[in-house]
Amino acid sequence: MARSNLDLNVIQEILNKTKEEVENMHPVNILLAGKTGVGKSTLINNVFRERMAETGIGKPVTKHLRRIAKEGIPIALYDTRGLELGHPIQTEVKREIIEAIKRSQKEGSDQAIHVVYYCINAHSSRIEESEIAFMEELAGLVPVLVVLTQSIGKPADELKKYIENLNLPIAGVLNVMAEPYAITDELVIPQTGLKELIERTFAVLPEETKEAFNNAQQVDIARKAKASRSWATKYIATTFGVGFTPIPFSDATLLVPMQVGMLAHITAIFGISMDKAAITSVIGAVGGTGGATYLGRYIVSNLLKLIPGAGTVVGGVISGATAAVLTTALAMSYIEVLTVVAKGEKDGKYPDLSNIETLMREKMRERLKMGTKDQDVKEVLENLKKSKPLKKWLKK
Repeated sequence: MARSNLDLNVIQEILNKTKEEVENMHPVNILLAGKTGVGKSTLINNVFRERMAETGIGKPVTKHLRRIAKEGIPIALYDTRGLELGHPIQTEVKREIIEAIKRSQKEGSDQAIHVVYYCINAHSSRIEESEIAFMEELAGLVPVLVVLTQSIGKPADELKKYIENLNLPIAGVLNVMAEPYAITDELVIPQTGLKELIERTFAVLPEETKEAFNNAQQVDIARKAKASRSWATKYIATTFGVGFTPIPFSDATLLVPMQVGMLAHITAIFGISMDKAAITSVIGAVGGTGGATYLGRYIVSNLLKLIPGAGTVVGGVISGATAAVLTTALAMSYIEVLTVVAKGEKDGKYPDLSNIETLMREKMRERLKMGTKDQDVKEVLENLKKSKPLKKWLKK
């Protein structure tokens, strides 16, 4: 299906604004400490999107510390090497790590290391006194989460309990199985502990870095969707005035500048690789819904009982509310589609473009048919009742 120049401009604008949104995020910086072979790369690849340990660009920071980053993902990972070597090398590595953390903190929040994942194989027979002392030293500078990798069975639970009983000044100890482990063809131990790691990390990160961390992580997709819904409902209500200009219902689903920014922001929250072809498929689905006329008439006929005092409201407010509700349907449908795409990307399966368009069209139709019975629409309308633009119009 051919696209108009307007459509192509809108698509490119969404892509440009998404990139801009990500670039404006305060990046999160995580240091991974632990001996070689404990599973740091496996952890990285399963926690963060696009298999960063494999596809990210690694640059040496010191002799035993390298920085892993990838364009378009607002996170930097600092991977340590050498802690498994003899005492002289261990001492040097630890000194380099401490100095790197202190130096990063002097360079400002965007450069500071925000949290340390201290990785230990869960089947280690013991923890050396030097490791315990090092954890305490690190915890004096930055929150430390001890990650017990390859956690299977009783030994892993016992090690977790042992470390917790040491009462170290750390932020937590977590048993993690970063990817499924096959014992036999029939018996497979599932991936566990990653969601808890995400939750504990969110709890210790500075507030300004949490949006970037949510973008980078691929474990808790429901968290991405929740953040997107919360942002969208507030955004739609605060931009209520955009809809004051009457719009023909037949064109109500066209992407006005406000909606372009909204879709870009949601895409940035999810942090998925929506390319030009995928965005084109979504735009095609929105243009083909045909349900806006029905919903527009429904809202206009029912808005009087939804908003107290609306009988005195001029047509602009009715159009504003209608635009807000239609935009809600667009936002929530898009979030549902991105949830499916994100889950697919996590499993290494990027959805077929025709499936994306079909799914977006189905979700929009469902939302439009629900009209003002949609829970998200209700929330927007509740916010609209409290909005300053609406109160001003009600006084006229």
